[in-house]
Amino acid sequence: MKLLFVADPLSTFNIKKDSTFTMMREAQARGHEVWCCDTTDLHWQTGQFVSAPMHQLHLTGDHAHWFTIQQTKVLPLHQMSAVVMRKDPPFDSEYFYATHLLSQAEKEGARVFNQPAALREHPEKLALMEFAEFASPTLVTRQAQAIRDFHAQHQDIILKPLDGMGGMGIFRVKADGLNLGAIIETLNREGAQTVMVQQFIPAIAQGDKRVLVIGGKPVPFALARIPQGNEVRGNLAAGGKGVAQALTERDWQIANALGPKLAARGLLLVGLDIIGDCLTEVNVTSPTCFREITDQTGFDVPAMFMDALTEQLAAA
Repeated sequence: MKLLFVADPLSTFNIKKDSTFTMMREAQARGHEVWCCDTTDLHWQTGQFVSAPMHQLHLTGDHAHWFTIQQTKVLPLHQMSAVVMRKDPPFDSEYFYATHLLSQAEKEGARVFNQPAALREHPEKLALMEFAEFASPTLVTRQAQAIRDFHAQHQDIILKPLDGMGGMGIFRVKADGLNLGAIIETLNREGAQTVMVQQFIPAIAQGDKRVLVIGGKPVPFALARIPQGNEVRGNLAAGGKGVAQALTERDWQIANALGPKLAARGLLLVGLDIIGDCLTEVNVTSPTCFREITDQTGFDVPAMFMDALTEQLAAA
C-alpha cells in the first residue's frame, strides 16, 4: 500500500515521542510505502484533481538522520491507498480549508482518515458537549457575565480558549475570583472570542488521562499526564509527567460508550481526555501518546492503529 501522511514539517518531529512517526515506522515495517506532505502543499486547480508535491520516505533507524527522501512527485491524493491526516492543531481557518480540500479528494476516490467532514463536525473542545452525561459542568460562551455567573455557581473553575492545544491558555480561578476579570479580558477579547469554562476537577492531581480509541475500540492503557510542581496543567507540552496505567472501570465505560459512535462517523482515531471520572475533551485532529504508552506497557499502539486502518481499507 501507499500511505500518505499529511503532517507538520518533518524537521519539527521529535521521534522520541512523535505518534505520527510511530505510525510511519509500523507502516514501513509491514512493507508499505510511506509518503508525506504538509497541508500547505495541497492544491486544487480547475479541471484537475486535488494534488500535492509529496515525498516518499525511507526511515533509517538513525535518530540524528531519521529519514531519507526516496523520491518527490506531484500526485493526486486519490492515487494513494490511504491519506492519514495528522496535522497538529490549532483548528484554525487554514486547517478548516484543508479539510475541504481533503473532502474534495474523497469525492475523487481518496480514502482519508480521520474523515474530513468528521473533523469539521467534531471541534476538539465543543465535541465534549454532546456527551455531557460523562462531563463536569461546562459552559461555552462569548458573554463575560455568563462566565462570572458560572464562577459564582461553581466557585473553582478552569477557563480555556476553544482553539488551544498542549495546555495553552488554560487558567484556573478559585473561589476568591482573583484575576477573573483580567483572565476574561485575555481570553474573551471583549466578546470577540468564545471561551470554554469548566468546573475544576481536583482529581487532576492524579493526572489528565489520555485514552486512545482506535476503530471504535479503546487501547487498554491510558497515559496519565500528571501536573508537576505548582502547575495546574498536566499536558506534556506544559511540563506534565506521563505515566501509563491500565484503564479504570469508568475509563472503559466512557470509551465504550463513545467509541462505536465516533468510529461510525468516520473517526478512526480519537483521544479522550479524562480527569478522575469526567470526560473533559474529545480530541480528533492529531491524538498523541502512542510512543509513551507502547514504551511503558509493551502494548503495541501503532500496530493496533495499522490493523484498524487496514481493516477499514479492506471493508471498502
